[in-house]
Amino acid sequence: MSQEFTGNEARQNDGDSGQNKADQTQWISIKRPMTKDGVISSFKDNRQYFLAKDQYSATKYDNFMAMAMSIRDRLVERWILTQQRYHRENLKRVYYLSMEFLIGRLLANNILNLGIWDESLQALEEIGFDADTLLNQEPDAGLGNGGLGRLAACFLDSMATLGIPAYGYGIRYDYGIFHQKIIDGYQVELPDEWLKRGNPWEFARPEYTVKVRFYGKTRSFHDRNGRLRVVWADTKDVLAVPYDFPVPGYKNDVVNTLRLWSARSAEEFDFEYFNDGDYERAVYDQVFSENISKVLYPNDIIIQGKELRLKQEYFFTAAAISDIIRRFKADNSDLRVFPEKAVIQLNDTHPSLAIVELMRILIDEEDMEWDSAWNIVSRSFAYTNHTIMPEALESWPVPLFEKILPRHLQLIYEINHRFLREVANRYPWDQFRLGRMSIIEEGDPKYIRMAYLSIVASYSINGVSALHSKLIKETLFKDFHDLWPEKFNNKTNGVTQRRWLRKANTGLAGLISKTISDKWITNLNELENLMQHIEDPSFREQWRQVKAENKKKLSNYIFQTLHIQVNPEALFDVQVKRIHEYKRQLLFGLYIISQYLKLKDNPNAGILPRTFIFGGKSAPGYFMAKLAIKFISRIADIINNDKGVKDILRVAFLENYSVSLAENIFPGSDLSEQISTAGTEASGTGCMKFMLNGALTIGTLDGANIEIKEAVGNENLFIFGLRESEVQALKHGGYDPKQYISRSPMLKEVFSLIQSHFFSPLDPDLFDPIIDNLLLKDPFMICADFDSYCQAQDRVSSEYRNLDVWTKKSIVNTAKSGKFSSDRTIAEYAKQIWGVPVNQKLCGEFLGSGQNY
Repeated sequence: MSQEFTGNEARQNDGDSGQNKADQTQWISIKRPMTKDGVISSFKDNRQYFLAKDQYSATKYDNFMAMAMSIRDRLVERWILTQQRYHRENLKRVYYLSMEFLIGRLLANNILNLGIWDESLQALEEIGFDADTLLNQEPDAGLGNGGLGRLAACFLDSMATLGIPAYGYGIRYDYGIFHQKIIDGYQVELPDEWLKRGNPWEFARPEYTVKVRFYGKTRSFHDRNGRLRVVWADTKDVLAVPYDFPVPGYKNDVVNTLRLWSARSAEEFDFEYFNDGDYERAVYDQVFSENISKVLYPNDIIIQGKELRLKQEYFFTAAAISDIIRRFKADNSDLRVFPEKAVIQLNDTHPSLAIVELMRILIDEEDMEWDSAWNIVSRSFAYTNHTIMPEALESWPVPLFEKILPRHLQLIYEINHRFLREVANRYPWDQFRLGRMSIIEEGDPKYIRMAYLSIVASYSINGVSALHSKLIKETLFKDFHDLWPEKFNNKTNGVTQRRWLRKANTGLAGLISKTISDKWITNLNELENLMQHIEDPSFREQWRQVKAENKKKLSNYIFQTLHIQVNPEALFDVQVKRIHEYKRQLLFGLYIISQYLKLKDNPNAGILPRTFIFGGKSAPGYFMAKLAIKFISRIADIINNDKGVKDILRVAFLENYSVSLAENIFPGSDLSEQISTAGTEASGTGCMKFMLNGALTIGTLDGANIEIKEAVGNENLFIFGLRESEVQALKHGGYDPKQYISRSPMLKEVFSLIQSHFFSPLDPDLFDPIIDNLLLKDPFMICADFDSYCQAQDRVSSEYRNLDVWTKKSIVNTAKSGKFSSDRTIAEYAKQIWGVPVNQKLCGEFLGSGQNY
């Protein structure tokens, strides 16, 4: 059977088609059956009619494409109906702007959210395909660098599941985060050609192309009414072409939109140059323009990289603002009600130029007075901060900014002038405060502080964990909090349980659903009911069996990719995340060396068998992070080739860490390494994925670790190290790492081994930068925390020897992870920041209590 819908609200999937509403009468039908036979029929039709292949000529990737198109057909029917309803009811929309969307593979996720998981697997089996083989044909859409982009993807999933009218905006990078190879221990970056064989999920929307302007000059004049007007002229233009991805909610027939922009030249081809024989110059403008969306995060150490990065940020925000206004005007005529119909959430400072672009359009194109325009802007934007470290806050040199966006610089100066006048009125005679709070940082050259611009223009500023939000109010943005305390709030991050438990860990998900029902898939607080079964020996045994199977699967992956044989019964001790000094992969490495030394000193020391697993990418230009990868690789080489320790210790660095690899790692992990220096990690979401899958945390009181500790209790995780206040006190009092080395016999022995060139005999100076940095600076206090870390690891070893006790702790971690669902986070955003309704059945428990997490 098919469901059919009609009405004068029917229009194109995105929005206003430009036709008279009365003429837009058409039938929309849901015709694709959600059954095994329906999927089989669609698969065969798509393979034959869209790909022009049969069962003999189709490649593995063709078969993936045919299956993806079959699922896409079912998404499209619901997608169109969802967008029609949004327009028919003229709902307030949420626009989520982010430079990154680390969406990963989509086929399995879309099957799951459509509610046809079993039917699809049965269809593939009947056709004669292995489901895992077919699903693994899909490339990871690596349109993000790490936590920021993965958080954005989780948020989109939750917004759709909660029924929030939402749109994501970002960049359709031709090349995503680089493909990492580890060659002789070194990271080597290769291009990530995720689009080279076609992408079944995207729909080009050339009819909504936006012209984006750069460079040029401004000219001021007074119009006939005596009002000062500014014209931005002689610009170089680039076309922003949108590509739409459907984002389905879980079993609710809601499909939202992720719109990614691709750069195209406004002038495709210059015949004059071509006819003169200058063939390269004939296509120069095209190549130059399309570089904007070519690659994620160009190396901004050089000025050309900085310029390209700035152009990327303006490119997608300008296109997004134009698109948002177009969609608003499809159903509304008065821009003064814009904040009642749209809220724009800035995912960090990368999209903050959207603020200035909206001001430019309202003043220069819509002829608004400044105060009226600012009233709209300051009620439309909300800003999420994702960093604690001042050096990580984005700023742009004024000369570069003026060259690329001259009109926007004028507007920023005016915003800053009016803002500083407000500060001066509030704090007369406090010139130092004016300097501290100015959007323009004085110097040679001057810099534009984008976080400050975001704070000034936004009605909400939130951190992403309780500690992070406290620190930005007390330190990083204290002056702004003093001025506007009502703007600041906390929204602890979360992850979607649908991908990170239901999809990634089908064994555990099945056991949980069999035991307490599957309500947890849309209300993660339901996992609390697992506590009723924790004393059941049979349930604990089943829990252990699931973990054992997941560890075997991960062991097989390690052997297939690295040819390292690991013991699945050993403790799997895992740190997977972006490689960065503050995340302290080196601390983990030093601990591994200490265990190796103990074992070599006494083979009968009774050291707990462990497999240490690393994964993560370093920024291409980050010398110390890339050297850390080489250091870890050398530790692995030594230990894995030492027959005297092979049954006890193993080290594996899994190359090319990605969303799909993470889905294999989290289910098979026993211990989650969350060991950043206290006060440096804003939140972290990897810790939540480990916890959800039953791993125990070893970590500092940093980021979301604090809230995990509050949820599970001290006895169900392993906390060590300096607190944030102690870190600050030590810094201000003068930190000397050598004192800690001298007081720690084990740390002293570890340093001696490294300094003896044991890990670099053919290149004795290779690791000197690491040693020198730790001895002379140790900016992230590895030496200060080393002994405390080792003591916590001793507690881990003791606890793991009693597998029944460890299993109980594992169950507690999963049972107490309800707070860390992105559904809860988004429900809080919706109620407390965005002012949009949500599906009360799914998140009433989060919102009904009025609790602020």
